Amino acid sequence: MGISALTPPQNESQGVQETLLEFPDNRLLIDLCGEFDRNLAQVEHALDVHILRRGNQLALVGEELARDRAAAVLGQLYGRLEAGRGAEAGDIDAMIRMGDAAGTGDQLEMFQGGRVEIKTRKKTVEPRTDAQKGYVQALYANELAFGIGPAGTGKTYLAVAVAVNMFIGGHVDRIILSRPAVEAGERLGFLPGDMKEKVDPYMQPLYDALNDFLPGKQLAKLIEEKRIEIAPLAFMRGRTLSNAFVVLDEAQNATTMQMKMFLTRLGEGSRMVVTGDRSQVDLPRGVASGLSDAECLLKGVEGIAFRYFTARDVVRHPLVARIIEAYDKADG
Repeated sequence: MGISALTPPQNESQGVQETLLEFPDNRLLIDLCGEFDRNLAQVEHALDVHILRRGNQLALVGEELARDRAAAVLGQLYGRLEAGRGAEAGDIDAMIRMGDAAGTGDQLEMFQGGRVEIKTRKKTVEPRTDAQKGYVQALYANELAFGIGPAGTGKTYLAVAVAVNMFIGGHVDRIILSRPAVEAGERLGFLPGDMKEKVDPYMQPLYDALNDFLPGKQLAKLIEEKRIEIAPLAFMRGRTLSNAFVVLDEAQNATTMQMKMFLTRLGEGSRMVVTGDRSQVDLPRGVASGLSDAECLLKGVEGIAFRYFTARDVVRHPLVARIIEAYDKADG
């Protein structure tokens, strides 16, 4: 790292607890602070610490634990900038969320060997919470992985990112993305257009994720060549999916039989990811969710990983996490 040292607290005798961080490159320090010091403001608000700029130094004022955590976040952020990487609000949020896992003994150490990155054609994706980090590691390490938790926690987004990464790396020949078209039900026949036009609205979140990771023309060509498929769950019946990365999204809306059908499509050289939110089941009353059934039956089976998310892992607007927590409290 380019930071010289973490200085001892200053003016303790006067009751002012302060930590100084010195940065050798003023240009990087400007980027570190952000436009109108918005990056510093984000750290201040999240960690309950006050940050003062003094030339090429930042003074951290507050409780010792808050100062230590803020020093860790600022050190990691500066390291990103030295490496030519960005420093967006989401990156800072990720460092704050994952700061506890890094410990307080090496505040200015980057995650180095522990860093998880997913490189795609258009962007590099990094997990923003410890749960996301463990989830991504499970996707690479297991042939079948489940991601279970509330909306906005990155379950599908990260799964598609890993799928694209493995595809462009030559580890799989195809990407197959699916979800139950439960909302359509028998109304599909009354919608205008051919079958693709009828089901595409229900597949749109999967298209959105792919568009984040692949250039538009390349994506269109891959879909045309059937090297990337996006289809309703019902279209999986009778197939054997070999050398493919397969994602089943919104799996809480798959019936028990549909889930068994899907899981048994796994072929040689393939990986499967199943994502879902147990609190958003849209199946008719009395119909059991295949996700819950699979969770009960497959726990402990070798080669299958389960990773769970909570409202703390929501990476959308902070208000979303509070909404989820309110509903969870009411249900509990």
